[in-house]
Amino acid sequence: MFNFNLPKKSEINTVFYSFSKKERIVFIGLLVVLFLSTILILETINKSFMTTVPLRGGSLSIGVVGIPRFVNPILANSQADIDLSSLIYSGLMRKNGNNDLIPDLAEKYDMSKNGLTYTFILKDNIYFQDGNPITADDVLFTINKVKDSIIKSPHKMDWDGVIVEKIDEKTIRFTLKQPYASFLENATFGIMPSYIWNNSPAMEQNNANTNPIGSGPYMISSISKQSSGIIDNYKLVPFKKFALGEAYIANLNIYFYQNENELINALYDKSVDQISSITPLNAQNLNERNYKTEFAVLPRVFGLFFNQNVNRLFTDKVIVSAINQLIDKDKIVRDVLFGYGVTIDGPIPPNMSKYQEPTTPSNISRQDLLKKVQASLAKDGWKAGDDGFLQKTTTDKKKKVVTTLDFSISTGNVPELAKTAELIRQDLAEAGIKVEVKTFENGDLKENVIRPRKYDALLFGEIINHESDLFAFWHSSQRKDPGANVAMYTNAKVDKILEDAFITVDDNSRTKKYIQFEDMVKKDMPAVFLYSPDFLYIVSKDLKQFRVDNITSPSDRYQNVYSWYLKTENVWKIFTK
Repeated sequence: MFNFNLPKKSEINTVFYSFSKKERIVFIGLLVVLFLSTILILETINKSFMTTVPLRGGSLSIGVVGIPRFVNPILANSQADIDLSSLIYSGLMRKNGNNDLIPDLAEKYDMSKNGLTYTFILKDNIYFQDGNPITADDVLFTINKVKDSIIKSPHKMDWDGVIVEKIDEKTIRFTLKQPYASFLENATFGIMPSYIWNNSPAMEQNNANTNPIGSGPYMISSISKQSSGIIDNYKLVPFKKFALGEAYIANLNIYFYQNENELINALYDKSVDQISSITPLNAQNLNERNYKTEFAVLPRVFGLFFNQNVNRLFTDKVIVSAINQLIDKDKIVRDVLFGYGVTIDGPIPPNMSKYQEPTTPSNISRQDLLKKVQASLAKDGWKAGDDGFLQKTTTDKKKKVVTTLDFSISTGNVPELAKTAELIRQDLAEAGIKVEVKTFENGDLKENVIRPRKYDALLFGEIINHESDLFAFWHSSQRKDPGANVAMYTNAKVDKILEDAFITVDDNSRTKKYIQFEDMVKKDMPAVFLYSPDFLYIVSKDLKQFRVDNITSPSDRYQNVYSWYLKTENVWKIFTK
């Protein structure tokens, strides 16, 4: 049997002192190397078993332009109201950070084969922020109220013709008159506690409008008001019984400001960590100051929409084609949006990528382009007059009639739109097309220009949250107010395509129909499509899991707010399972 005994201390000392001075130094050095190597090896082994995980805690301050008045999903219309509703309320379904729909209050849902019936079953143990359980009665109340014509909810059109029934305390059935491809997005609508709102004589007068109770990821901890009663800020804390799990950030402080200048000053003096919905110019200035800017293309289509009923020049495709070629869209994105946007060539926003085909940029010089367009217009009978602008002489009842190639652009008195209109005017003037720019305050533009359709061309932006919105902007039935077909576009084939696409549930079939729609609109040229702007958001550098790459509206930035975090810790991987 082999016995192993450790050397005694005296034996070690004898050996150590037998070394020369040089040998001792080498020996000690080797011991140090051995010690440090062992520490590093153990640290590396430890790290291989570790992972970084979010840690609950921290505080985030967010600045918003506007004052909250109706913080409830039915009445919310301003950005301040919509943002807060997104944080405080939750729906049967919810968009996640990838813009996919996932169950929220619902455990599951079932769609009938004909696409007309949707049945939702609520999760067990779901509650409002005051501790009361959520039942089918609350869903029934919410949807019936949003459909109420007396209340005039901005979301009423989404629910017109939808019948909602309570099957039992946990089951709700929706019956549609016709299939509706975007119906599941409607199911993200925030559910309100019926017992709070039922007893209110008028929804607009309920105190819950500014002190709301929902079932979303965050709930109100305190409200700060001025002496006049105007709300300065909300302090929000996580709702621990939120259906998708407690949020990580311990405090969300939402501050409200009258305008963008106040908002930016609050960022500069560190009253807030994050701001949004700012102009490209301000975003550029903040970016130069090393603020972290997140941006994503919004489903907005800005274009020059022609009214053929007012100005018959736009019935001539040679003229419309010339306008389309002459407008330098890249320059607009560069000089007006400071690069925060993309050029577009059709009526469908670029973030609906499945419809888009990459366009090949033209390498033709500006000078050659001008010659090409002028030659096309000359062939069409347009010649330069004494003032340099194009004219055409025709004969009507043996009388010569001189027509000048001119029209006006009407748009809102907003810096980006006014500058865009001016750049268009300059581009067209180079080829001899005379343009007058008319700017209006927003209220005046809507009431006295857009609603009565009193414009030659309208520089305007369309908000397209999902494909079904295209019906409102391009179907011929929407040409007159309150319809949104500002191009006064009429095409029976396009009408049929939009009608069919609206009720087509199958994704592939619906996509093919919208591709057909876009091709036909491009061919007919009822508008010149210019750009889609970016959504701009200044974000705290410490914030993790913030996503804006798939949003369709500014409030969508909160769709995964419960996943945001500021702090982390390292733990062994086995403890994360």
